[in-house]
Amino acid sequence: METSPITDAKDGALRLLAARVLTAPFAGELALLALCAAYIQGPIVKLVDFSGAIAEMQHFGLTPAPVFAAVVIAFELAMSALVLTGYWRWFGALALAGFTLAATSLVLRFWELPPGLERSMAMNAFFEHVGLAGAFVLVAGQDLSRRNARSASDAGR
Repeated sequence: METSPITDAKDGALRLLAARVLTAPFAGELALLALCAAYIQGPIVKLVDFSGAIAEMQHFGLTPAPVFAAVVIAFELAMSALVLTGYWRWFGALALAGFTLAATSLVLRFWELPPGLERSMAMNAFFEHVGLAGAFVLVAGQDLSRRNARSASDAGR
C-alpha cells in the first residue's frame, strides 16, 4: 500500500500522541488498576455481604463454603496488591491468571448449555476471561523481563 506525506505525517503524529499518553508516569499504574479492578471490587462486595459470598460458593459446590469464601477474598486482594505494588508482580499476575482460568472453567461451562442466548453469553464471558488471564500473563512476562534486565546490568557493574 502506498503512503503519502500527509498519511505519513498523520501516522507519525498519532504514534507520537499514543507514545506520550501510554508512557506517561500514571498510564502503567492506571492500566494495572483497571486490570485488577474486578479482583478488588469482588472481594469488597463479598466482605460487605459475606452471607452472599457463602451462597455463591455453595452454588458452585465449593465446601466448606465459608472457608472458600474467605480464601477467595484474601487471595484476590493479596494477589492484586502484589500486582499493583510491583512487589513480586510476576507472581501475583500469574496467580490471578491461573485463578481466572480455573474459576472461569468452573463457572462458565458454556459447552454444557443448549444452543441459544444463554450459551452465547456464557461463551463470550468465558473467552473474555481467557483474554483477561492472557493480559496477566503479559504483565508477568514484562515484569520478569525487567527484573532479568536489571539483574544483568547489576552483574555487569
